[in-house]
Amino acid sequence: MCGIIGYIGKKNAIQILINGLHREIYRGYDSSGIVVFGKNEPICIKAVGKIENLEKKLNSQSIEGNLGLGHCRWATHGEVTEANAHPHFDCQKNIFLVHNGIIENYKELKKKLEKEGHQFNSDTDTEVLTHLVEKYFQGNLEEAVRKALREVRGTYGIAVISKKDPQKIVAAKLSSPLILGINKDEFLIASDPSAIITHTRQVINLDDNEIAVLKPDNFFILREKPLTQIEWTPGDEKKGGYPHFMLKEIMEEPEAIENAIKGRLMIEEGSVKLGGFDEIQERLRKINKLILVACGTASYSARIGKYMLEEYAGIPTEVDVGSEFRYRKPIVDKNTAVIFISQSGETADTLASLQEMKKKEILTLGVTNVVGSTQARETNAGVYTRSGSEIAVASSKAFIGQLATLAMLTVYLGRQRDMALIMGKRIVSELSGLPDIAKEVLKSASEIKELAEKYKDFKNFWFIGRKYNSPIASEGALKLKELSYLHAEGIGGGELKHGHLALIDESFPTIAICPSDSVYEKMVSNIEEIKARKGPVIALATKNNKEIKNLVDDVIYIPKTLEMLTPILATIPLHLFSYYMAVLLKNDVDKPRNLAKSVTVE
Repeated sequence: MCGIIGYIGKKNAIQILINGLHREIYRGYDSSGIVVFGKNEPICIKAVGKIENLEKKLNSQSIEGNLGLGHCRWATHGEVTEANAHPHFDCQKNIFLVHNGIIENYKELKKKLEKEGHQFNSDTDTEVLTHLVEKYFQGNLEEAVRKALREVRGTYGIAVISKKDPQKIVAAKLSSPLILGINKDEFLIASDPSAIITHTRQVINLDDNEIAVLKPDNFFILREKPLTQIEWTPGDEKKGGYPHFMLKEIMEEPEAIENAIKGRLMIEEGSVKLGGFDEIQERLRKINKLILVACGTASYSARIGKYMLEEYAGIPTEVDVGSEFRYRKPIVDKNTAVIFISQSGETADTLASLQEMKKKEILTLGVTNVVGSTQARETNAGVYTRSGSEIAVASSKAFIGQLATLAMLTVYLGRQRDMALIMGKRIVSELSGLPDIAKEVLKSASEIKELAEKYKDFKNFWFIGRKYNSPIASEGALKLKELSYLHAEGIGGGELKHGHLALIDESFPTIAICPSDSVYEKMVSNIEEIKARKGPVIALATKNNKEIKNLVDDVIYIPKTLEMLTPILATIPLHLFSYYMAVLLKNDVDKPRNLAKSVTVE
């Protein structure tokens, strides 16, 4: 993986491909390449590192052609080299192919193809696809692709062109996103809407096992698909005057709350309106068990959702990460619903878990940010978080949107059951004012920057919290790891004495999330355990809590809100702290090393 763009039409393809790649590299990448079919031989150019390195190579040549493919790669198989970059080609340089996903049986396929005389140029799993297509090619590209894919196990989003079957792009998908962009005199293929938004908003989302063929004046797929409308507009991916997308998106976290709740709160009724659930609301009333499935940052929102749903909706709730859930045999029945949470709606492990539940005919619900994503289309019903495009690899505002959405889902399900009107009104009313309260938190950005300056030379950090804020401790630690490359761990405060205290000394700071809530006194005890061992402590506390200053080294204050909503406010300063630490350490904040935005492989 990571980004695919293809073009066929009347315009010169090269700049369209480059612009598309620029819009997709936010996912994370380490190399890039393009191939363009012109009047003469195909021109295929690749480069390692920043896309600007590719552009320098392109500028030294005159390239014209109205058909081409581009790709930015995030290495999974093989090192970061030009040979391993996409596009890949066959022995005769007839077939050119770009691919997102993983071919699980590539080793056995490669061995077989080598015995048949095929010569490989890379260490990637992708290259076996080009040679398989070559093997079956007899003049018709789509037929060769169809036959080749029958031998493949794994996941793929591919686009293929052939100089011996010209003026055609063939694309195919299995558990890796691909969309077709439809315009009057041109067609595009991409793995991300951002790559084609400047050309058209009319798109078709390919489903698994579909093959599409794009020609200069027509296209076809295995069955008709409805056109959908991309919800965001060009310019969403601009930095807006901020030095990094990460900071811009953290500063947009209050807006993410506002977008999530807009038009959904019914304050007088003490309830919420979730239109995606209208057709299944009677079925939801009968649910007596929930399972929340997610990966990475989204799994922490799921853990917070568990607290919300059990305490206020009264529904027994389990949480599991997709990479484990897909391989176990959960005990489910017709009164179980499984909620899948993913920013992109394309997370491979989460989608695999979704497919397992669909086979069992279990009610599947989705919480995602991306309209038309695979998860959004495959679940029985769902809610969009409406957080807007998120460019930085490390998720920030999308996580906030998930928390706000889970709070609304709690009210929705709770009011179907035993949640009293007064409690519903209280939660909904507090949610309505949360965007403004969150803006207050952002005003402490300069103080948090000073704290980052103070602690930037430390190499290890604990993050501790309890109840609703135990998952936030994990989220804070993950962000610090992702952005600053420092060692950090998030644990429940009560677990310190079960081994973790062994690491505490003057060189091991702890960030303690201790708002004035039902477990505040317990958190104070945990802080005292750390201070007794001379560990530095930064407390994240409720505004006007003066006593905490006498116990800790530094304090970050957040406004008072309901306990179940505190994680939303507590997250913001932790995101800022991680951001400023990374900047001070001179890291690439928007594209952390070794990471990709959308994890579309297992």
